[in-house]
Amino acid sequence: MTDTNLTKTGMAPDFDPENFVSIGKYTEPVEAQMAKGVLESAGFECFLQGENANNLLGAAFRARLMVHKKDEEAARQVLETPDEDTAGPEAEAEGDGLGTRDDDEH
Repeated sequence: MTDTNLTKTGMAPDFDPENFVSIGKYTEPVEAQMAKGVLESAGFECFLQGENANNLLGAAFRARLMVHKKDEEAARQVLETPDEDTAGPEAEAEGDGLGTRDDDEH
């Protein structure tokens, strides 16, 4: 996508926030970017809502990982699937570290 395809807000003209749902909440910028990267690598269109809201105060970082409603279940499965390189007893015991799911927000 080139800059000529963007609106004044920086979003694509067909972007409608009502078509997106939150599938994760993150308090660590690195974890948020990792989860976003995993989904983008899998071919999902996604973005982090609120990632730049607290640039001056890192301790207040909060971001939600947003995906298209139609991709919600598949995106959740991608994030829940352990990476074969890192999956092991330690990873299972500690959790995936990719934030929390938003099961209550559908």
